[in-house]
Amino acid sequence: RLYQVEYAMEAISHAGTVIGILSKDGIVLAAERQATSALLEQSVGSEKIYEMNDNVVAGVAGLTADANILINQSRMIAQRYLLRYGSPIPVEQLVRRLCDLKQGYTQFGGLRPFGVSFLCAGWDSAFGFQLYQSDPAGNYSSWKAACIGENSGNAQSILKQEYKDDEADERAAGTSMEMDDAMRLACLVLSKTIDTAKLTSEKLEFATITLKCGKPHIDVLSSAEIDGVLKKYEAVLKPSDS
Repeated sequence: RLYQVEYAMEAISHAGTVIGILSKDGIVLAAERQATSALLEQSVGSEKIYEMNDNVVAGVAGLTADANILINQSRMIAQRYLLRYGSPIPVEQLVRRLCDLKQGYTQFGGLRPFGVSFLCAGWDSAFGFQLYQSDPAGNYSSWKAACIGENSGNAQSILKQEYKDDEADERAAGTSMEMDDAMRLACLVLSKTIDTAKLTSEKLEFATITLKCGKPHIDVLSSAEIDGVLKKYEAVLKPSDS
């Protein structure tokens, strides 16, 4: 047993929830911001969702300082690949390179594992839309819907029950779920896992990756856009308040 890895996993289990849902038209990432003081000035950038490359966006759960180091490393890896080969790095290759770095910090003395997990959503020409989850030990796996952070067990159970896909496509890499259904499901899971009376844009972050003119397009939603999403799926959220 590697106790430091287990301690890192424990730190992640107390972090804000991050959900990723794959659809046939793109991927939705939704994240919970941790409760902060009303006196704290809100940063302009995202707290839980980061753009790693033009074709990859990630949601993080765990120690933010550790996540910043790994995000910067992933951007360097992606840019070196682009400089050498003249094309965006494949999604799985970027995730694997990042996990190799994380794994190295588990096998040498004087180092501690990075206390952060990632949900990486991306697109490449070879395999289309892909969603990967990684942990502090350097393991990664591909998912159609996944959750990391606090209450991830409950969220995963809801995703397993509510994620709709054709039975014929169960063994396929893709999915038949629509983007609107993925967004609706993300709102539903957040409403049932976050300990709050009402979901608001102050407590949430959303991002999507879709295709526009054949190229991946990452859209990190503003507070006004998040309020619009919550209003659109208000009927889904109401039952959880009762």
